[in-house]
Amino acid sequence: MRTFISFLGCILLISCKNYQPVLVSREKIFTENTAGFRQCHASTLTETENGNIICSWFGGEHEGDRSVKIWLSEWNHQNWSVPKAVADGKGSGNTDYPAWNPVLYTLPKTDSVFMFYKAGPNPREWSCWLKTSADGGKNWSQPEELKSLIGPVKNRPLMLRNGDLVSPSSKEFTEKNWKVHLEWSTDRGKTWKVIPVNYQQKDVQVIQPSIIEHKNGVLQLLARSQQNKVMTSFSHDHGKQWTLWEETNLANPNSGTDAIRLKNNWLLMVYNPEISGKNWWEGRTKLNAAISKDGKQWKDVLVLENGKDGDEYSYPSVIQASDGKVHISYTWNRKSIVHAVIE
Repeated sequence: MRTFISFLGCILLISCKNYQPVLVSREKIFTENTAGFRQCHASTLTETENGNIICSWFGGEHEGDRSVKIWLSEWNHQNWSVPKAVADGKGSGNTDYPAWNPVLYTLPKTDSVFMFYKAGPNPREWSCWLKTSADGGKNWSQPEELKSLIGPVKNRPLMLRNGDLVSPSSKEFTEKNWKVHLEWSTDRGKTWKVIPVNYQQKDVQVIQPSIIEHKNGVLQLLARSQQNKVMTSFSHDHGKQWTLWEETNLANPNSGTDAIRLKNNWLLMVYNPEISGKNWWEGRTKLNAAISKDGKQWKDVLVLENGKDGDEYSYPSVIQASDGKVHISYTWNRKSIVHAVIE
């Protein structure tokens, strides 16, 4: 019996060492130029209590235009529903602002879904708004402004093992002064406190972090930067203190990333494996998936897109569903949103 158990242990160890995600499917959620807007960007995913996946993004004439609204579609494991607008930049007032960067999050073991999003003239002046759904995203509350918060800027909150809910956030004070902070809740999102991360570190400009809780309880942030690298910081005391930002081995063309810890304890990141060009959109022609054990050294394991100059495949969102499959969404040339599934 002991020999059999040891044999099984060896098999599991070998399978983990050779973990190789496989692309199962990839499709556009909607056909370009048919969804009621000309451009779209910044998608986000969540799984609802019934096992369906909902995706949200912003869409309008172009990013920053007053026509931009928040859109949503639901996947029933066969088809995506026709996109519908669920929020705009007006909030509860009459100011006609564009909407930005939705972030979806489902409270565990409930059908309650949070939709955080931004409204404002630009990322330096936007405000955070929240809508909630009690039925898995079919109906939404009136918007509520979170006046003292920025909310999750791109990537979803994480519920820690102790039940705390942590939103990875950031603020663009100026175009050359970017800082990360956390918004921390001990009551499932009813109230929040703000925790700055390395504001004293002047040589690094970072935004749009992902947060990961390692198996040993260590917390890790992985962020977009102006340093041409994905940057990381760790906390060994439950988020009270953070190590200085340091480079990973992954390139970053000042473009959004997303990362999660999988059920097999591997870390998975989707990112653009290039460096910045003269224009903001340069470096977004390729989109890769990489894995890591320690969060510092990463290995590319999957190419999701390998385009030509002028293409843009960017701003991924990554979740692992209850059945173990990994769902990824990302911008497809600002004309559509792609949904990919890997195992």
